[in-house]
Amino acid sequence: MTENASRRRFLQAGLTLIPVVGLASQGLSVEAATPTSSNNNDHQAPTRSDQAYRPRFFSTEEWAFLCAATEQLIPADGLGPGANDCGIPEFIDRQMDTRYGHGGLWYMQGPFITDQAPELGYQQKHTPRDIYRFGIKGCDDWCKKTYSRTFSQLSASEQVAVLRKLEAGEVPIAELKSTLFFAYLLKNSKEGYFADPIYGGNRNMTGWKMIGFPGARADYMDWIDHPNQRYPLGPVSVNGERG
Repeated sequence: MTENASRRRFLQAGLTLIPVVGLASQGLSVEAATPTSSNNNDHQAPTRSDQAYRPRFFSTEEWAFLCAATEQLIPADGLGPGANDCGIPEFIDRQMDTRYGHGGLWYMQGPFITDQAPELGYQQKHTPRDIYRFGIKGCDDWCKKTYSRTFSQLSASEQVAVLRKLEAGEVPIAELKSTLFFAYLLKNSKEGYFADPIYGGNRNMTGWKMIGFPGARADYMDWIDHPNQRYPLGPVSVNGERG
């Protein structure tokens, strides 16, 4: 399999996660500072400017990790730009200040079960904010001991090797298993690539353009009699932005 085909298959595997993104932010402003923000600004589009995005939840060191890790998970290639150009770190940072990031969408009382069957849903005590905070610190601490550098300071090949160890559960993190951290990093990266741009990711609707997804167009009547043909018009965001 070529590298481009592998990347396309990897990203297509994230298509089923698009509804999850909608649920994660349902009833909350993407600009919210706390999970109890007023509902008057629900689904408000993030402010765009020429200035670089400044993370609200992640520290400088955590942000460096996130930008480096997501870029390795979704690198730039002939099919499209990488994670950073698509705004995936921004998407993840914004999600940390929603009910999803605070665990407000789940039952978060004990008993907590570390090794649960997937069909039982999430059974652990850590919110996504905790998972990222503990996971990044644990990974960076391990990288310092192993390479004498933090993750973001490693070479690309070293970063890929570390991500594989996270996925395999071979990076010791005191508060949680590295497999859990990697799973959320990967899942949220896919969500950020395909979510509506109002949530900060999928910048310029790059993910939608790659797979031919039309977005939030309201009327397809002119195309209903064209089965198995690619839809010819570009995607449209919820806020009316056109790709």
